[in-house]
Amino acid sequence: MIEMQEVYKKYPNGVSAINGIDVRINQGEFVYVVGPSGAGKSTFIKMMYREEIPTSGTITINGANIAKLKMSKVPLFRRNLGVVFQDFKLLPTLTVYENVAFALEVIEAQPKVIKKRVMEVMDLVGLKHKIKMLPSELSGGEQQRISIARSIVNSPRLVIADEPTGNLDPDTSWEIMKIFEEINNRGTTVVMATHNKEIVNTLKHRVIAIEGGRIARDEQRGEYGYEN
Repeated sequence: MIEMQEVYKKYPNGVSAINGIDVRINQGEFVYVVGPSGAGKSTFIKMMYREEIPTSGTITINGANIAKLKMSKVPLFRRNLGVVFQDFKLLPTLTVYENVAFALEVIEAQPKVIKKRVMEVMDLVGLKHKIKMLPSELSGGEQQRISIARSIVNSPRLVIADEPTGNLDPDTSWEIMKIFEEINNRGTTVVMATHNKEIVNTLKHRVIAIEGGRIARDEQRGEYGYEN
């Protein structure tokens, strides 16, 4: 599903963010990516959806080495995965429905297919009743639910989440995690970078800890392992 081999990332300013990572994540796994600030977590995550390109090494996702992917092929690659950000990244002038439907319109899905699928994912995140509202009319938790709905509307095999509860209060964070658990239970691989110690230690999954750009721990049903 996801395989990194001898991956290094050095930025033009001389900072080495990733220093020789080898890892494999299988289809259907739920993986937390943890570690201290500046450890290389964000670079690790961004390389998976081709926001960053490794200096050397291979990153294979669904059989394709995305490290060598031409820029013209990146949008097509991204259609097969979902990405959820800490700051939602919703389009402010579009309604909830339009924000979620946009991902299907880009691939020229039929209107009937779009409507059916959008309503399915809106039901999953519990916001069918707010499809006509704008993002500015929603709470932070609701905006994140819409972001999740948008990320899964294409039925991706992989969802990558970068600190998805970072801007949310504790109660809302648990509600968001229930959605990710449900997505994973349906067979989607979830890779989540997080600083939320309580969530990692309560909802047990595989934990990959990155320190100094290397994998320091890789444990099934692991602990967070750091003081926040």
